[in-house]
Amino acid sequence: MGGFFGAVSRKNCKYDVFFGTDYHSHLGTKRGGLAFYDEEKGFTRQIHNIENTPFRTKFEGDLNKMDGTIGIGAISDTDPQPLLVRSHLGIFAIASVGIINNEEKIVEETFAAPGHYFMAMSSGKVNDNELIAALINRCGDLVEGIKYAQELIEGTCTILLLTENGIIAARDKLGRLPIVIGKNDDGYCVSMESFACQKVGYQPCYNLGPGEIVKITADGYEQLAAPGDKMKICAFLWSYYGYPNSNYEGMNVEVMRCRNGEIMAREEEKNGTMPDVDYIAGVPDSGLPHAIGYANHSHKPFARPFVKYTPTWARSFMPSNQEMRNVVAEMKQIPVPELIEGKKLMLIDDSIVRGTQLRETVDFLYRNGAKEVHMRSACPPIMYGCKYLNFSRSNSEMELLARKKIQELEGDEGQKHIEEYADGTTKRGQCLLKSICEEMGFDSLGYQTLDGLLEAIGIVRDKVCTYCWTGEE
Repeated sequence: MGGFFGAVSRKNCKYDVFFGTDYHSHLGTKRGGLAFYDEEKGFTRQIHNIENTPFRTKFEGDLNKMDGTIGIGAISDTDPQPLLVRSHLGIFAIASVGIINNEEKIVEETFAAPGHYFMAMSSGKVNDNELIAALINRCGDLVEGIKYAQELIEGTCTILLLTENGIIAARDKLGRLPIVIGKNDDGYCVSMESFACQKVGYQPCYNLGPGEIVKITADGYEQLAAPGDKMKICAFLWSYYGYPNSNYEGMNVEVMRCRNGEIMAREEEKNGTMPDVDYIAGVPDSGLPHAIGYANHSHKPFARPFVKYTPTWARSFMPSNQEMRNVVAEMKQIPVPELIEGKKLMLIDDSIVRGTQLRETVDFLYRNGAKEVHMRSACPPIMYGCKYLNFSRSNSEMELLARKKIQELEGDEGQKHIEEYADGTTKRGQCLLKSICEEMGFDSLGYQTLDGLLEAIGIVRDKVCTYCWTGEE
C-alpha cells in the first residue's frame, strides 16, 4: 500500500520528516522518498529502493545534503515518490496513496491531446503520481486540480503536495484512508498514522474528513475544501495493516483487536462451539491482540508457541514470487517446543486470504508435535479482491481461499450463493468450513462475523468499507 508524512515548521524539520516517514515503513516495502523546500536551497528530493534495506538506513546519509522548513516523505509499495513537478501552477512535490483502476483510460485520453508525454515510468507503467500531477495541471489552481483528479480517478486517491508556501493535504473522497494533523510549538505535521505525529513531538489535533483539502503552514491549517457527508473507511486498518498504536476515527487499533477477540470468544461460548484447548495463540504479529482478547474472555491461557525471527528476514509478503514468500515465512518461524509438543492449540490470525502461508504454519506446528490445531479468523471469509486500495497481491478472486473452495464445491452455481457461504450457520457455510478444514489440516475452523467485526470497530456501520466481505459498494 503506502503511507506519507509531512511537516511545516519555523525551524529545520528534516529530522521530523525523516523519522515520521520511517514510522510508516509497515505500510510499504518497495520505495521510499523525501522532499524538502528551503528558502536558500530551494527544492531537494531523494528516492531510494528499500526492498532490501530499511528506509532509515537508506536515507541516513542523505540528511546531510537536505534541509528545509517544509518537507514530505513517502513509503510506497508501488511507484517511486515523491515526484518533483514544474508546471503553470508552479513547482511542487507530490506523493499519494491509493489505486487508479482506470489508469489506462486516463493515459490514452491524455495522449489524445498533442504534446503530452510521461517520463516517470515504473515497472512498465506510468507512475501514478505523474499521472495525478498531469490531471491537477489541467486546472487553474492546485485545489481545483486535486478535486478534478479525485473526481476522474476510479479507485482511491489520497494526496500530499509540497509547495514553497506549505503543504496541501487531500483525503480521498470517501475517506477510505486517514489523514491526521499534529501540532507542536514550532509548527504542524500531517500523517497517515497518528502515532507517528506523537513520536516526533507533535500532538494530533485534527482529523481530515472524507474529501477534505487543507493547507498547512507553520502558523496553522486552513480548510480549502469542505469534507463530504459520506465515509467508507477501510475496516482492514483495524484488522490488519494499521499499526497497533494508531487511532482511526477515534478508535485505537490494539483496543479494537483485543475487543474483536473477546467478541469471538463470547459468541463461541454462547453457541457451544469453543473447543477444549491448552493454549490460545495468535499468528505473529497482527493476530496476537485478537488472540489475547479471546484468551482473556475464555479464561484459557494465552501462549506464543512460535515466534518470528525478524532481525534479518524481510517481511514475508515482500518477494514477488509466491514460492519465495513461503520460504521466507517458514524460515522466520522459530518454535517453542515446550508449548507445542502434545498440546491442543487454537491459532487466531487477523484474516485468511489465500491461505498459502497459513497452511505452512499449521504443518509447521504438527511437525513440531502439536496434538490439535484449531483455527480462527478475526474477520469474515474474504470473498472479493479490494478495488479501492493497493494492499492485496491477489490477481484474481479465485486466488482467495474461500472463493476457490466455493468453486470446487459447487462450480459457477456456488458463486451465486456467496452470502450464504459466508455465513457459518448455514448448510453451505458449514460445507465451506469443512472443506477448508480438510484441505488445511485444521481440527476446527471459525470466522468472525461481520456484525462482530463492526461491533469491535465501534463506529457507525455505514461509515466502514466492507467490500472485501460483502461485495457491496
